[in-house]
Amino acid sequence: MTDADAQIATLADRLRAGEEGALADEFSQHRERLWKLVQFRLDRRLLGRVDADDILQEAYLDAAQRVQHFLDGPEVLPFVWLRGIVNQTMIDVHRRHLGAKMRDAGREVSIHRGGHAQATSVSLAAGLMGNVTSPSEAAMRNETSESLEQAIARMDPVDQEILALRHFEELTNAEIAEVLGLQQKAASIRYVRAVRRLKKVLGSFPELGGEAKDKSP
Repeated sequence: MTDADAQIATLADRLRAGEEGALADEFSQHRERLWKLVQFRLDRRLLGRVDADDILQEAYLDAAQRVQHFLDGPEVLPFVWLRGIVNQTMIDVHRRHLGAKMRDAGREVSIHRGGHAQATSVSLAAGLMGNVTSPSEAAMRNETSESLEQAIARMDPVDQEILALRHFEELTNAEIAEVLGLQQKAASIRYVRAVRRLKKVLGSFPELGGEAKDKSP
């Protein structure tokens, strides 16, 4: 039995046994990474208006209602299952707060079909800009951010997702493969290619350091 199989079986057995606290324990185990997902994907217009902890609480309650789906559906890593629920919760939150003003968020290239709360190109650009200490002028910073977002948006959507999942959500290669519906070897190859392409993009933005660091597990 692989480690992934063991994770799935352990949670499934506890849930079927009606073990109190099984879901809470699983959610708590992954809470930090789920929080990073919220912080990374949250539309910047909602910063200061929507609390990440509230989104996670809503997602947990939703997960409690979907336990049977986890047990009856295709086998999926517990973290990937919870991540999909948190992602859908974020989409619902964005619709409630932004409504018709919600920008086109593209699509999630994964087994959890449906739009991201915020386009991956936007999130990637914001994440990369978050490490910039200069230029200090807000106008110049915004111009750089917009240009970077447009450049990243021209990359393949799957490459964008792999970079986002690895560098900002900190998923393992196995988790990325499952989220994107790829074989692990294929996910690794796509990641190397995506990093190479991102380096070319960043070459036009020396203030960002010009490269993406490898975070292979």
